[in-house]
Amino acid sequence: MRGIVGLDLTPELVARHAAALGAWARAAGNPTVVVGRDARTSGPMFVRAASAGLMSVGVQILDVGLVPTPTVQLAVEHHQAGAGLVLTASHNPIEWNALKFIGPDGLFLDAEVGARVRELADLGPERVAWDQVGEVVEDTEAVARHLDQVMALPVIDVPAIQRRGFTVALDCVRGAGGTAMPALLERLGCTVVGINLETDGKFPRPPEPIPEHLGELERLVLRSKADVGVAVDPDVDRLALVDELGRAIGEDYTLAFAVQAVYGSAPSDMENARVVVANLSTSLVVEDAAKGSGARMVRAPVGEANVAQAIVEEGAAIGGEGNGGVILPSLHVGRDAPVGVALILHLLARQGSTVSALVAAGPRYHIVKSKLARGPSLEPVYRRLIDRFVDATSDLRDGLRLAWPDRWLHLRPSGTEPVVRIIAEAPSQAEAEDLVTLCRETLQ
Repeated sequence: MRGIVGLDLTPELVARHAAALGAWARAAGNPTVVVGRDARTSGPMFVRAASAGLMSVGVQILDVGLVPTPTVQLAVEHHQAGAGLVLTASHNPIEWNALKFIGPDGLFLDAEVGARVRELADLGPERVAWDQVGEVVEDTEAVARHLDQVMALPVIDVPAIQRRGFTVALDCVRGAGGTAMPALLERLGCTVVGINLETDGKFPRPPEPIPEHLGELERLVLRSKADVGVAVDPDVDRLALVDELGRAIGEDYTLAFAVQAVYGSAPSDMENARVVVANLSTSLVVEDAAKGSGARMVRAPVGEANVAQAIVEEGAAIGGEGNGGVILPSLHVGRDAPVGVALILHLLARQGSTVSALVAAGPRYHIVKSKLARGPSLEPVYRRLIDRFVDATSDLRDGLRLAWPDRWLHLRPSGTEPVVRIIAEAPSQAEAEDLVTLCRETLQ
């Protein structure tokens, strides 16, 4: 649930929905909820409001403080809590904040359970009497546990990374990344050259870690002669890379390299799980990485919850999203930038390679994105496009995705704005733009 602070998102709304989550957890027999937040300036206000709501329904709160979102997911599992709540708007602009709801399995609530929690919020959850009000307990070790778990993963060759002695340029956009990323990189034997490591939530640039926002990091890589540049979003579930030549390479490579890292040195217990899961809008570079590793590629509808569900169903060893979100289920089934950077450093160390060389080793693709105001119905548009592109494989699980061996087109209604998103990928910019243009003409 995302909104602009003071306009869409208010303390009253946060308190009511937190109370609903707590009531749901208590009804399920586990009245304990982990609460965390990112660095946004409205975070302390909303944590207090959420805590009041949770206490009012008799829930014990485990407050992990200012931490990455995946840290909260892991804390839910560690404490065997009934639910988790993160106050974070992820990559949204500075004026936004949001609530992310987590179930007892450490996964974000699916649509069915989320609807139940919203219904409870609308009806007004039952409050407890004075002698049943919940308590708050602080957990100050959540980040340390998270990093310990990353360091202990069998798939990551920590000594090999430490021997390489990487220099890493790091941009945490003054979000929650400053609580975890520098410490992890130092434990991996890296020299960290950082910008925007403060955790005051005063983002100095648009917070989404896409190439057009990473100019300062590109210059830092060149200035410091870093082996790699690393950028995370405000709640540290997305990871973007800049190569040693000072070029932002696009977020899809994060997952592609993580796939190579996992399957390039997969322990024997992973051999039966050679499956990679990504969403329908993820680049073909991930599909190429899967095929090159002898893995089967499975695509899921857009949204972390959908990808996570498919990972569990398929028994996949790795998955994620093309926006820089890496999910390694041997740690937990959630996007996790700390595990993403550890996997990529593992790959660079084991192969003795550079980021630019890894990019150059595979085909290059170009992605073009566009959007239009949403009309009354998209079904007739889907049918016209399917009829127009009879040589394409069509997928209607999340809008319409048309796929060819070396390109694809995805048309889908946005889940956060009243728009239709159009994404195309092809071997050249012109070919991708042509697909988008044809789609726009069909829509109009």
